[in-house]
This record gives sequence, structure tokens and C-alpha cells, in this order.
Amino acid sequence: MIAGLLLLGFVYFVVGKAAVVRNGAQTAADAAALAAAQDARQQLREGWLGVIDDPAQWQQFVRGDGYESELACQKAMVFAARNGATVEGCSPTGLGFKVTVRSTDTVGDVVVPDRKSQQAVASAVAVIEPRCSFDGPEPTEDPEPTSTPSADPEDPLPIVGLVCDGSPQVIDPEDPDLPDAGVLFRVRLTGDDE
Repeated sequence: MIAGLLLLGFVYFVVGKAAVVRNGAQTAADAAALAAAQDARQQLREGWLGVIDDPAQWQQFVRGDGYESELACQKAMVFAARNGATVEGCSPTGLGFKVTVRSTDTVGDVVVPDRKSQQAVASAVAVIEPRCSFDGPEPTEDPEPTSTPSADPEDPLPIVGLVCDGSPQVIDPEDPDLPDAGVLFRVRLTGDDE
């Protein structure tokens, strides 16, 4: 009877350790995928700032184009390592990233056939969702300049037409800036089937 109880306790220990390793791997995958997507989001904002004086180039950033996936995946590797895992795969998936990690922790040092060195593998997908739309100014064709200009050419007009979550954003051309990356883009985890 004592041997049976010891065996039962041993089985519970192994199963519990396996669950901890598996949950740790999933946490690492989630963190890595979110880190990649957040890095891409920040890249989008910085690229947008680079062309802020040229609204004709804004649409690519409004759509979520224009980031380097390799840099974002490097950030995923850092966060996976912080959570006890290594990245086995990191790839862009439309507007987001799928990251697969392998835990550096194993089931344990207990003697269980084919389990001692078993590591957990987990995947997560994080998506970047644009929160803004932009209706740029309509190009005007005025072949002959008017005798009285409507605005002093030294004082450019504010850039309007950017709307984020229903809130209009006005960009001052004298001191151009954008809202924070979190206002421009939402990042969230999603299932593989979405």
C-alpha cells in the first residue's frame, strides 16, 4: 500500500512538473509574439514620423505596412529568453506575428523513460490592428495662381483628416508629432484559427 501511494505521488509530481513546463512555454510564446508585434508597431510610428510632412505617403503606415519583421523577431527572441524559452520560428502573418518557442526547462531530473529531457513547445499569434484612418487632402488643380493667396506660404496649414478611434487628430506642421503608438495601433493575442 505504501508503495502504491509513493507511485501515485510520483505520478502526480511528474504530471504537475509537465504542466508547469507547458504553461511556462505558452507564457514565453505569448510574450514573444506580443513583443514582436509591439516592436513592429513602434517601427510603424517611427516610419510615419519620418514622412509626417508628406501626407501623400501616410496611407502605407495607416494600413500597417512598412516595418522590418527581422527586427521585430529579434525582440521576440529577447522576450522568449527572459521567459525561459528559445524561439524556433517567428514569421509575419498579415498584420502580426506567429512565434513558436521551445522551453529551456525540462520535465525534470526524475527517472522517467523518454521524459527526462522532454521540453514543451508552444505557439502564439499576435496581431497589429490599425486604429486610424486618413482622408488626405484632395489634390487641387489651379493652373493660374490667384492674386490673393488664401494663406501665407510661410505658414503651412495644419494637416487634418487623421481619425483614430473616432477622434480627429490635427497635426501642426510647425511642430509635427503623432499620437503614441498605442493610439495608432492596437496589439493583441489571437488564436491560430482567427
